[in-house]
Amino acid sequence: MHRTRTGTGMAAAVCAVLLALTTAACTEEDRAKVGDIASSATAAAASKMGEVKDGVNATGDVKAGPTKTDGDRTVAQVTATNPGDRTADYTVMVNFRDGEGGLVDSVVLDIGGVEPGKSGTGTARSNRTLPGETTADIARALRH
Repeated sequence: MHRTRTGTGMAAAVCAVLLALTTAACTEEDRAKVGDIASSATAAAASKMGEVKDGVNATGDVKAGPTKTDGDRTVAQVTATNPGDRTADYTVMVNFRDGEGGLVDSVVLDIGGVEPGKSGTGTARSNRTLPGETTADIARALRH
């Protein structure tokens, strides 16, 4: 079982700005707004990561798969492999990047109940519609 945790209010604001951007040509000012949106998403995701108590750095245990479109969002399957000797939960911050490597969104998801020596999966789902080709990478992962 997994769930994606994001800030609902921030997601609504992101969608409103993105809608405005898609109706006009993208100017330098528009690109700056998108950068601000990505920064806000990253800050919200980092805040969610900060809520995890007694977590151990597990970034090496977690991999993000290729991205694809699911409706109006971008998704990537995330796999956590538990090298420990007891069942663990993972809280993972996933960054979505554009074709030039620029950060366009960040989300946090939980992958729960991963047994020792086994893998669990979850789906990282973007907060908004992402333009163009994107990739996903693991910014941070905690095992707890």
